[in-house]
Amino acid sequence: MDPINNPFSPGAGAPPPDMVGRDPLLEQARILLGRVKQKRPEKSLLLTGLRGVGKTVLLNEIERMAKGAGYQTILLEAHEDKPLGELIYPALRSLLYELDRVAGAGNKVKRGLAVLRSFIGSIKLTMGDVAVGLDIEPAKGTADSGDLEIDLPNLFVAIAEAAEERQTAVAILVDEIQYLNQKELGALIMAMHKMQQKQLPLVLLAAGLPILPGMAGESKSYAERLFNFPDIGALSETDAAKALRDPARDVDVEFHDDALKEVFRLTHGYPYFLQEWGYQAWNMAAASPITLQTVKDATPEVIRRLDKNFFRVRFDRLPPGEKNFLRAMAHLGAGSHRTGDIAAALGMSVKGIGPVRSKLIKKGMIYSPAHGDMAFTVPLFDEFMVRAIPQFPHD
Repeated sequence: MDPINNPFSPGAGAPPPDMVGRDPLLEQARILLGRVKQKRPEKSLLLTGLRGVGKTVLLNEIERMAKGAGYQTILLEAHEDKPLGELIYPALRSLLYELDRVAGAGNKVKRGLAVLRSFIGSIKLTMGDVAVGLDIEPAKGTADSGDLEIDLPNLFVAIAEAAEERQTAVAILVDEIQYLNQKELGALIMAMHKMQQKQLPLVLLAAGLPILPGMAGESKSYAERLFNFPDIGALSETDAAKALRDPARDVDVEFHDDALKEVFRLTHGYPYFLQEWGYQAWNMAAASPITLQTVKDATPEVIRRLDKNFFRVRFDRLPPGEKNFLRAMAHLGAGSHRTGDIAAALGMSVKGIGPVRSKLIKKGMIYSPAHGDMAFTVPLFDEFMVRAIPQFPHD
């Protein structure tokens, strides 16, 4: 069929035709945004889930909702090697200048800029080799201690008060938040604690891997009282079928039921994979309906594309020792595995595999769903590892 009319959209963060199965989460976000704007206390949202479940898509949709509700928004993506101050400064600067351009902007906006100037001075912020600054006098004594856990809350207070003066609110959205270090995450938690205490119109919405609740709790024990951690999982078989059938029907194309069942069997309901199989099955089909045979014919191309564009980009950056660790996990089968079993498969002690395990957790490749267990953060990665390294070196 004509690929131009293909309704499916595989790709990192690409919005699907419909947000099937996510209505409860979006309603939770709507209530949060509404209550914060009215200065009513409400827990912020930190979305957690494996890769490919649609966290980025949801964060983008929540940003759209926030803008529709009259919020000023900042959308950031955390990086392993980029400090939080360097990440957030340009967006806060733009936000304050935007507020400053509003007719009748008052002293709170000017103070916000002065506090931001103090903040960047305290962290000696540079972009490349160029020192960053603001052509404004700093607010001496505020957000300039050099301690992020003190300075960031003070900066957020100044930002929120500036927004409040302009009768608006601020939503800060952070994707891949698990890449922040413990000090940075702790500073964000403390800043949001300050927002709740002062009932200021600034909200944090973020997304990260399943290690996020544990990271937040380790950083600040009261994090669970400030945040909800909705788990974004795979879609049910019913919702997965709807995610494929409804967009196709909108352009007068049908899926056979057995084709939908086969896609669900192959994808386990993970949204990224559903979009990929839907996209390729559409392109493979000569005409409606899309049959079981069409799905089977499309599957080799889907796997080739996933291996090249989704799995291998993560695999190729790993050294041999880390690849062997992941291959040992795949050797043990699907699901989570005891650390001791992984060590035994590698012919090593639990202590001996500790450094590699820690590096893989830090890189976001694996996580611990329960004490002593390890699992992949990327769905179906065990199957890819078998394709990438057909012979387990320790067999």
